[in-house]
Amino acid sequence: MALVVGAVFSALLVFGLLIDRAQFFHAYLVGFIFWIGITLGSTALLMLQHLTGGAWGLIIRRVLEAGSRTLPLMLILFLPVLLGLNQIYIWTNKAEMDQAPALREKAAHYLNPAFFTVRAAVYFAIWMLMMWLLNSWSLQHDRTANRSLLKRLQMISGPGLGLLIITITFASIDWVMSLDPAWSSTIFGLIFVASWSLSALACGILVMSWLAQREPLEAVVRTSHFHDWGNLMMALVMLWMYFAFSQYLIIWSGNLPEETVWYVARKHDGWGVIALAIVILQFAFPFLTLLSRAAKKSPQRLGMLALLILIMRVVDVIWLIEPSFNREHFHLSWMDIVAPIAVGGLWIATFAWQLQKRSLVPINDPQLEQALTAHAGH
Repeated sequence: MALVVGAVFSALLVFGLLIDRAQFFHAYLVGFIFWIGITLGSTALLMLQHLTGGAWGLIIRRVLEAGSRTLPLMLILFLPVLLGLNQIYIWTNKAEMDQAPALREKAAHYLNPAFFTVRAAVYFAIWMLMMWLLNSWSLQHDRTANRSLLKRLQMISGPGLGLLIITITFASIDWVMSLDPAWSSTIFGLIFVASWSLSALACGILVMSWLAQREPLEAVVRTSHFHDWGNLMMALVMLWMYFAFSQYLIIWSGNLPEETVWYVARKHDGWGVIALAIVILQFAFPFLTLLSRAAKKSPQRLGMLALLILIMRVVDVIWLIEPSFNREHFHLSWMDIVAPIAVGGLWIATFAWQLQKRSLVPINDPQLEQALTAHAGH
């Protein structure tokens, strides 16, 4: 079903390419950034679970692994971004960059198509290696029950998580922040680390709320697991808001024209309304809801909240990207809605295919029986 939806909406997107080439690439970037966020966020949560242990990650591990294994698809889907560099990034226009000496210097040494492509290749190579090691050793342990494999997973997860944060920071600067080459923020990358992890967790919770009502996970997943995931979701919601508000506060207090211009473009007309909706529906409402133990223990309520967060994550990505192309007035294209659905159909189809390849729980993990027994009495 997801593949059919992805194909239909991709055909609509191709039609959009024929009628408005520039808008197609702008919208496509929105879809790509949102879905690769879930892929990389799944990898980050997977490493966090191997580092910390606990029932929360053990039960959801297979979902996170399947999410991380969509990375080859995202590598293929990055090609249209490379093909549309001239339509997406102003720094590819030499005439415009030459008007400002500082930007000309930046374009010469960092923001140029060749170096941009090399950096993207390095990011994907590092992510691919992480994904392959995490999934390969996990599968080997499932088959052999060799405890040394779990030790290896734990050992690579510490430095791996640090490397992932660094590469996500640079990727967010290259792919999103450079849409406004004159603007910069030191917190921008951390906002993406938090928001992509939140997207991945929300996606995982939504999948688990569906699987928990069906065999074989109906007898495995308990309300206490959802309670743990709800607590982690609340922490990530707060972390995202902390980074986003810190960036705004620093720029507001500095009040420098070259810094405030980014927020000015995102607070007028409809963008201001959307910004308020993001604050309310991606932070305030989830935060207040997650204060309730009953809400966190209900698979249905937590699943609905996860769906709301995913929808608002799409809105947030649109708010981050689209105003860079239309500074003077509010503009939202139908392709901004179609692109995330088109990419999402392909992503979900790949995810479902990968999820079916392995048992839904790590059957040989030594902590599994303890996790199920410890949570059975809650």
